[in-house]
Amino acid sequence: MKQVRCAIYTRKSSEEGLEQDFNSLDAQRESCAAYILSQASEGWVELPDRYDDGGLSGGTLDRPALKRLLANVAAGSIDIIVVYKVDRLTRSLLDFSRLVEAFDKAGTSFVSVTQSFNTTTSMGRLTLNMLLSFAQFEREVTAERIRDKIAASKAKGMWMGGSPPMGYKPKGRTLEIIEEDAALVRNIFKRYCELGNAWFVAKSLAGDGILTPRRVSAKGNDYGGRPFSRGHIYLILNNPLYVGLIKHKDRTYAGMHKRIVDQETWDKTRRIMAANLQGGPRTRRPRLSPCIMRQGMPSGAEGSFGRCPSPNAPLFARIPCRFPAKHGIRAGDACEGDQRFENGTAAERRREIRREMRMRASIVALCGT
Repeated sequence: MKQVRCAIYTRKSSEEGLEQDFNSLDAQRESCAAYILSQASEGWVELPDRYDDGGLSGGTLDRPALKRLLANVAAGSIDIIVVYKVDRLTRSLLDFSRLVEAFDKAGTSFVSVTQSFNTTTSMGRLTLNMLLSFAQFEREVTAERIRDKIAASKAKGMWMGGSPPMGYKPKGRTLEIIEEDAALVRNIFKRYCELGNAWFVAKSLAGDGILTPRRVSAKGNDYGGRPFSRGHIYLILNNPLYVGLIKHKDRTYAGMHKRIVDQETWDKTRRIMAANLQGGPRTRRPRLSPCIMRQGMPSGAEGSFGRCPSPNAPLFARIPCRFPAKHGIRAGDACEGDQRFENGTAAERRREIRREMRMRASIVALCGT
C-alpha cells in the first residue's frame, strides 16, 4: 500500500491562552491526528514536523509555519495537508486561490476535519468558496469592530498601545511620565522657542553631547543612544501627546495622561513653525510670447521666468522671430506682435503700452521685487 504523507497545520489568531499547557493549537492538532489515524487503512501517516502559527491572523500568508509548509509542499515531501477548519488555512478568497494553485502544482491536496466537501466537483468548489466568503466576511466585520473600539477608546483619552513617545511609559490604558526623559523633551521645546529652527536645535543638542535616551522595546530590542536628527526633533515638536492630547486620524481628544509641555510653550512652538513654513498656493503665471524677450529673462522660454527684471529696465527688447516660417515672415524679421506698434495708431499704441506695463507690474509682484 502506498504511504500518504500527511502534515497537520494549526493556527490561532490571538496569543491569548497560548501559554497554557493544553491550548487551542494542541486541540486542533489532536483532532487532526485522530482523523489521520482513522484513515490509516488508506495508508495515511502523520508527519512528525509541526506547523503551528500562534497569534497570527488568517488574513495574510506572511506566517512562518505556513511558509515552511509551502516550502515542503513545493519540495514534494507532503501529500495531504490536514486542518481543523478551512479558515485555519486562510480567511481570504484571494489567498486561498493562490494556495490551491500551489497545491495543484505540487500534486498536494488538503482536508478539513470538521467540514466535508469534495473539491473535484463543481458543487464542492462552490461550497468551499461559500465557506471562505463567510470566513472573509467574519474577519472584515471583526476588523471593523476593533477599529470602532479603538476610536471610541481614544475619544475617552485612552492610550491604545504602540511605541510610547520619549518621556512616557505605558501604564495600563494611560501613560506615565519618565521625569528624566520629560526634562529632555521640555529642553528641546525651549531650545526651539529660542533658536526657531529644528536643524539648529539638533546641532545644539549634539554640541552639548545630548543623545536620545536608551530604551528597550516590547520585543526586547535595545535602541537609542544616538544624536537627535532634524526629523526626530520635528516628530517631538508635532506630537500632541506632550500637551495632554490623544490623536486619532485627524481629530484630537483630551488624554488621560499628564502633559509634559505647558500650553503656552506649545502655542509658541506652533506659531514659530507656521512662520517658518515655506511655500504656499501656486499662482498661475502669465504666458509670454516666444518672440519677446524681457530684460533678465531667458529668451525663447515660453511661460518660464528667470531673475526678476529691474524696475528701471526697459519694458522689453525685441528679437527676431523664432518661428518665421510658422508666422509667414522672413528670417530675421520681427513677428506681427512686434510690428503692431509701427502699424497701429497712437491710441492703440498707448493702450498696448499700458497693458504691457500692467503685465510687467504683475510679474514684479509675483517675483517679489
